[in-house]
Amino acid sequence: MNRLSRQLPPLATLLPFEAAARHESFTRAAAELHLTQAAISRQIRALENDLGTPLFTRSHRAVRLTDAGLQLARALSTGLETIAATAHRLRSRRDNDDIILLAEIYVAMYWLIPRLPAFHETHPDIRLRVNASTQPLTHAEESFDIALQCSDRPAGALTPLFSVPDAVFPVCSPAVAAEGSLTLAELMTYPLLHCRDDPQDGWMTWNQWFDAVGSPATATGGLVFDNYPVVLQAAVMGQGVGLGWGRGVEYLLSTGQLVRPTSEQLVLADGLSVYRTVSAAAEQPGDRRLAVVTNWLASALND
Repeated sequence: MNRLSRQLPPLATLLPFEAAARHESFTRAAAELHLTQAAISRQIRALENDLGTPLFTRSHRAVRLTDAGLQLARALSTGLETIAATAHRLRSRRDNDDIILLAEIYVAMYWLIPRLPAFHETHPDIRLRVNASTQPLTHAEESFDIALQCSDRPAGALTPLFSVPDAVFPVCSPAVAAEGSLTLAELMTYPLLHCRDDPQDGWMTWNQWFDAVGSPATATGGLVFDNYPVVLQAAVMGQGVGLGWGRGVEYLLSTGQLVRPTSEQLVLADGLSVYRTVSAAAEQPGDRRLAVVTNWLASALND
């Protein structure tokens, strides 16, 4: 018997559980799935019997996930997001000849765009379309052929073709602090710019960075933004100190819009990765254009 058949719980129970876990309500799960509350309860009871552990604590007015239920909900959410994103990409396959490169928006703006003219001059026959996004690959809304993303952000079932080093360090406007002028203790007295802390998004927090460079601290206060490009813009405008990923901020550093106020940095051996979709690899194995774009990215990233 196949390992998945042996180890997976009954598939019919998973969607009712996911909905009930997300809402923490059998009633709302039933309404969402157009089932009765009794049907939802039966499916979840069958799932609990299969796993041999309770997934919810039940009271008269509410249900709450147990530790086991929370573990399963997290795993199931990740898996379903990956399946949904892949299905959406397959449904939205295009008929034109563009090679679509999906990149995190800050990498597209400050690393990729300055290099595109040289690529188009060398390869005028390749129509390269750049889609920029703040979302990780697991939430990609359009199909793509190749992607460029921080390695620690969720990529679902995709594995990197290759990865390159990167570094994370504080950045700010020269109006806030001069290059190399601050110690870590002094840095803590400045307003810090935060990207919303979402475990499913993969962004490193200030506290994680301080721990990694050997100076544990609790970074409180400062401004919080819902995406990283806005953090960078706030830093450029002198509103505080943000964390900079070296590949994505090199243009801002080279033009003097940002500086590094401290010398400390966290080096990531596999900081930035290039991915290729399964559909692109399977449907166009001999497509020279995909190989050209991939090789160009490898050369540019290793330059």
